[in-house]
Formats: sequence, C-alpha cells, structure tokens
Amino acid sequence: MADSTSQSRSRDLDKLLLRPGNLVGPTFEPGTQLREDIKEIVRVLVIGAGGLGCELLKDLAFSGLGDVGKPKAEVAAKRVMERVSGVDIKPHFCRIEDKPISFYNDFSIIVLGLDSVEARSYINYVAYGFLEYDSDDNPREETIKPMVDGGTEGFKGHARIIMPGVTPCFECTIWLFPPQVKFPLCTLAETPRTAAHCIEYAHLIKWDEVHSGKTFDPDDPEHMQWVYSEAVKRAELFGIPGVTYSLTQGVVKNIIPAIASTNAIISAACSLETLKILVPVVYESMILSSTLHFNLIAYNGVEGLHTKVTEFVRDKDCIVCGPGVLIELEASVTLKKLNGVLPNQDSEKRPAENWGAMGDIDLVLLSCMFPCILDMTVHLRHNNRARLKYLSWREGASKPDKLHEAE
Repeated sequence: MADSTSQSRSRDLDKLLLRPGNLVGPTFEPGTQLREDIKEIVRVLVIGAGGLGCELLKDLAFSGLGDVGKPKAEVAAKRVMERVSGVDIKPHFCRIEDKPISFYNDFSIIVLGLDSVEARSYINYVAYGFLEYDSDDNPREETIKPMVDGGTEGFKGHARIIMPGVTPCFECTIWLFPPQVKFPLCTLAETPRTAAHCIEYAHLIKWDEVHSGKTFDPDDPEHMQWVYSEAVKRAELFGIPGVTYSLTQGVVKNIIPAIASTNAIISAACSLETLKILVPVVYESMILSSTLHFNLIAYNGVEGLHTKVTEFVRDKDCIVCGPGVLIELEASVTLKKLNGVLPNQDSEKRPAENWGAMGDIDLVLLSCMFPCILDMTVHLRHNNRARLKYLSWREGASKPDKLHEAE
C-alpha cells in the first residue's frame, strides 16, 4: 500500500523528471536518481503563511522536496507533514528581519507567498547581498540565490522569477505596486463617514493616546481586539454600521479577501517554476539563458480566464541591482555625513510610503554597502554619529554591543 501511494504521488512529477524534452538544459539527465537527489540535496525556504503560503507549502511538498523551511505557522507545517510522508518542514515563527543573514544563505531557493511590499523588498535586498561577480563582471553561479515570488489579489495573481544578476530585481519594478489607501487624519478625528474611518481612528489615533510609547502589533490578537472594540464605540457614536472584527483585520493589515482557486493556480505556477530552477541546482549549475526572459506570468480570472507571460527589463538606475554610484569617503566620516552625500531616492519609482520609516537613513540601502547593518539595525537607528570605520564588522567576528560614537 505504501509503495502504491508513493508511486501515485510521484506520477505527475515523473512525467517531468523521467523523460527528456525540448526545453531542458544540456545537463539534464532524466531518471529516478534525479528525483531522489532533489529530495536529499535541495532546501527550499517558503516565506509567508497566508492562503498562498500554505498552498505553496503543500504543492512543494508534493513535488518531492525533502527539506522545506517556513518562517511561520507551526500548524500549517504539522498538517502538511501529516498528509505528505517523507517531507521535513521546519517552521520558524518570527519576523523575517529577526533571522541572521546567514540563515537565508542556507537554502537553495527562496519562495515568497507574501502580502507586503516591504517584506518583498527586504528579502530582495538579502538575496542580492549574496551575489558576487567574477573578473569579467559576470555573476558567479554559486552566489546566485534564486527567488520565486507569488502574489494574489481576489481573482488576480502573478508568479515571478527573480534571478540575482540575471533578471530584473523586485526593486526594478516596485513602481508597479499601487500606493496604499490613506485617510486624512482630520477626517478620522472629526468627520468619520465609513467603518474603515472608525477602525483607522482607533488604530492610528486612539492607540497612541491610550498606549503612549507602546508599539501596536497587528499580529497580536489582544491588540487587534482592542482596536476592534474602540472602533465599535466610535461607530456607535457616529451612527456608522459595518464594523466587524474581520473588517478590522482587513483595514489594519491591508488584507484583501483570498480566493481559494486563485491561490491554487498561482501556487501551482510558483511550484512549477521552482522545480524548473532546482533541477539545474542538483547538477551544480544555474539557468542563465534566454529561458528567463519571460520572467512573469500574470493571471486574471475576473471575467473568464486570461493568462500571459511578460518580460520585465532591468532598471539601469536600480539602487539594488544597478551599477551604483562610486562614493569615496574617509573612514573617519560619520554615518550622518554619509547619509548627506547619498543620492536621493526616485520618489516616482518608489513611493515614500513604501520605504520603511527609520529616521535619517535607510538601513536596507546601506546593507548593500555594509552587510553587518542588517544584523544591527537597532544600533544604527541611534548612531548617526558613528564613524564608517566601525561598520566594518563581518559575520563571524565579535559583534559590538554598541557602535562607537564620534568623539
């Protein structure tokens, strides 16, 4: 019975791995050993535990991957391992910024099922931080950290391949994301007209009045319940109907209701693209050819069914994957001085609301120059007077508890 179940599970996978085809690379060797190698060698990191993330976890497990890391949702990991024998899923429930950079380098590929522009940008920076070039200015294959990004919004979705040094990065096309809806504070405070106004009043205004100095955590059920209760009071005061707990979550976390069929379609596309990338990884080679030109598939199921593939092009001025600007400074220059000479961000390509609010300097941008910064964001937020020579820490050396300040 166990053998028949295993054969049934691998039936569709074997159609891809056990026979040759016109679209495979020159190193492809069909056979059952390839299936076993994928299970033993490949490690996949799935980030996101919403509707798409859980679907990705299931699809990748059924694709024969043996080791899948998941920063969130222990319940999802447990359920998939119960349903799919032989797969090892290690859940990690924490913020993606809390993991050391070396954690991400331990995986063969990163698959994203996120609902946040900021989170995608962070992982994009991390993946490009591993990239190195040879003497001919070509990306070194062993330093390329492939990413497959999936996203859904109602009946629409996309699956995208990001290959550092080869394809456009996430930052190249960040202008495609529409800005989040913002409400004037005067409307929230004086003339609320909708349930969303009442919720945002409790979230943005009332929370700070009552919890001065305490940061609101949208993932904390008690915090969300408090906002919901205050929003109900506000709505009753102005005679506004429609405030519910689910709506409160949607407004505060900018959640759009998920459609199961859309998640299934996009997850299947992401899983297939992941498998296509991982087969060369087994052979210690990387797909660096024209097959990556069409690096986005878009799905629209609003009226009928429509899918198309698109070729994104690299932005030559991209702050992540572009050539950059040479800036020569003395090592004694302070962090604040460096901030003063950095080129301004292109506000049209990257709306200000999409940048993390961090005061005088963007830590993620600096991480491209100083890898240590992603591990020391708390220190740097309060160390504008720190000299650049103290930013030379590298992983493996003793990390300072606090950066030195200028004398």
